[in-house]
Amino acid sequence: MAVYTIHEPPLRKGETSPDPDRFVLVRDGFYVWAFLLGPVWMAWRRLWLVLVLYVLAAIGAEVLLRLAGATASMKTLIALAVALLVGLEAATLRRWTLNRRGWKNIGVVVGDDRESAERRFFADWIDNRQSPQQAGLVKPQTPVVARMSADPGQDIIGLFPESGKPR
Repeated sequence: MAVYTIHEPPLRKGETSPDPDRFVLVRDGFYVWAFLLGPVWMAWRRLWLVLVLYVLAAIGAEVLLRLAGATASMKTLIALAVALLVGLEAATLRRWTLNRRGWKNIGVVVGDDRESAERRFFADWIDNRQSPQQAGLVKPQTPVVARMSADPGQDIIGLFPESGKPR
């Protein structure tokens, strides 16, 4: 099962409610294409600021490695580690870009694939928009704070020995 986050775009001029056709689902997990072709994947997904920062970091790393006299195998190992990091954090980079552009993260859904996750989310979303009372939505209550008893020695639970008792 895959986990997806759902992102709602900012409202356009004249819109009063969000357009469900523009919602974006971002799968959480490892992105193979971001690992293999990081800069191409970033350009394809229109992550321009991420791409610029990646290129600047790559140039800076190359300059530092040359000044340090790193071997070709060390440069390859570092490039592989950066590619692995991009593949692992690709969803986070995409979420960050959407957030920067004004998109709101409105939920998380789990599904066998993208289509089933999308169906599950929109079924719940439509139910909640039509009748929030029937959908079981309840306003959160104020949290209850636990109070300590008058004798703080009675609240300790665990491997601490009680004073005056044999071990």
